[in-house]
Amino acid sequence: MAAEAASSSPPAAITCRAAVAWGPGQPLVMEEVEVAPPGPLEIRVKVVSTSVCRSDVTAWQSKAQPDLFPRIFGHEASGVVESVGEGVTEFQVGDHVLTVFIGECKSCKHCISGKSNMCQKLGLERKGVMHSDQKTRFSVKGKPVYRYCAVSSFSEYTVVHSGCAVKVGLTVPMDRVCLLSCGVSAGLGAAWNVADVSEGSSVVIFGLGTVGLSVAQAAKLRGASKIIGVDTNPEKQEKGKVFGVTDFINPNEMSEPVQQVIKRMTDGGADYSFECVGDTGVVSTALQSCSGGWGVTVTLGVPKAQPEVSAHYAFLLSGRTLKGSLFGGWRPKSDLPSLVDKYADKEIQVDGLVTHDIPFGDINRALELMLENKCLRCVIHMSQ
Repeated sequence: MAAEAASSSPPAAITCRAAVAWGPGQPLVMEEVEVAPPGPLEIRVKVVSTSVCRSDVTAWQSKAQPDLFPRIFGHEASGVVESVGEGVTEFQVGDHVLTVFIGECKSCKHCISGKSNMCQKLGLERKGVMHSDQKTRFSVKGKPVYRYCAVSSFSEYTVVHSGCAVKVGLTVPMDRVCLLSCGVSAGLGAAWNVADVSEGSSVVIFGLGTVGLSVAQAAKLRGASKIIGVDTNPEKQEKGKVFGVTDFINPNEMSEPVQQVIKRMTDGGADYSFECVGDTGVVSTALQSCSGGWGVTVTLGVPKAQPEVSAHYAFLLSGRTLKGSLFGGWRPKSDLPSLVDKYADKEIQVDGLVTHDIPFGDINRALELMLENKCLRCVIHMSQ
């Protein structure tokens, strides 16, 4: 009877370990943090695995928002529902979930349009708080700790809005499926949903990280005949072949602009080009690399500096299209389950993008590997 009474009582605050950034670019510090109980329509999740995404590193290093520290980063994660808040009916304690950095309320203008994944209620969160009450759920010795991308998975426990989580099967390996909550899905969707790559087409991809290689994989599955990978790291050539890259260009080894090389290789320009670097200067190069008349350029990268894109109007006047892509156009709740099924059925590759498995206590090593361009994805195992 006592156990039943305890289980039905409202969740209480809990204390756990979290990797806290106290300032821009400062090493993460393992702290004992207090995690508040989930509020209405929220769930508290025991994080099982989280991987380090390039955008985590970019935001951690950025000095643009110094008032949003201390902060807990991380957003690409899988976990188990530990408790649920008032009004939550979709999830139960023990459910396995992916956290997602944009949600889907299914009731706002964008969600019901069928044309967008930019939910007006649960869109990209930039203030370091919850969508619902504009407060955080973390504190250290009474001091509030800000959140990141509505998730903050560099913590053993986190609270997310129920609209920012997707249920997955109990048999899916959580230390690999976590990649589908951001990078892999972003690349696949950019090729399938945003560009709609066609069979027999030519594709050029700038940046062969996790996102770029996922674009390559998606283009290959669509039957693209030529997939050109562009990267300054020569080690990416062999890795690219595994995911469908047919030709490789290292700009540092070229004596002419890379767009000229690509035009020559593709008889005037690629049908599709993808910017996966996070450099607005590369956006212009990608636009120049695609074909006049019908070429489509999709930009996916998060720029570290100079957010403005500059391109000569003539490239657009000649029929090229420049498109942006957030999370590959996927609507998290409506679309992610099908991607998880594709992974489970071995229709898409995910495991090969994990280059390092690292215990939570060594999370700063994962950041170093990302900064040194020595990894694709480092998966952090919270239980080790």
